[in-house]
Amino acid sequence: MTLPRLLLVALLGWAGLSAAVSAQPAPTIGQGPGFHDPRSPFKPLQERAGVLTWQLLSAVTTRADKNRLLPIFPAAVQALDQQKVKVQGFMMPLEPGDKQRHFLLSSVPTTCSFCVPAGPEGLIEVRTKQPVRYSLEPVTVEGVLTVLSDDPYGMFYRVLDGQAVSTSSN
Repeated sequence: MTLPRLLLVALLGWAGLSAAVSAQPAPTIGQGPGFHDPRSPFKPLQERAGVLTWQLLSAVTTRADKNRLLPIFPAAVQALDQQKVKVQGFMMPLEPGDKQRHFLLSSVPTTCSFCVPAGPEGLIEVRTKQPVRYSLEPVTVEGVLTVLSDDPYGMFYRVLDGQAVSTSSN
């Protein structure tokens, strides 16, 4: 298994834990669309025309299946599968260096380099054609969205063949 995959497994390993589907209340940290800490030096993402909203992506629900959680996507999200979309978010690198071809986009900025800021409905795995310079500021990426119903790493969304889109309103 490659280092990026190991990092992805470590970041999202909670999805496969049987405790998450037990009768005990699920922990709230690392689940859901994410919480934007009001003390953050970064402004929350603003909805923009032509850019997929995190509100729509986070409308997914889950169901327990043995020792894992499987997503149930609303029809509006299912219709986006294999469609070219623009998404914006905060980068979480999965590779060493300041240029990334494989990273996660989060609906909220990270507050800790060892913490997952959101659950799988608040994250998108991104693979780009050309490297994207790492930034603490939000980035916008355009690519083909895959809606994942049974990803072994617990991801709900992936963008392939992505490219950074420059915007003046980020």
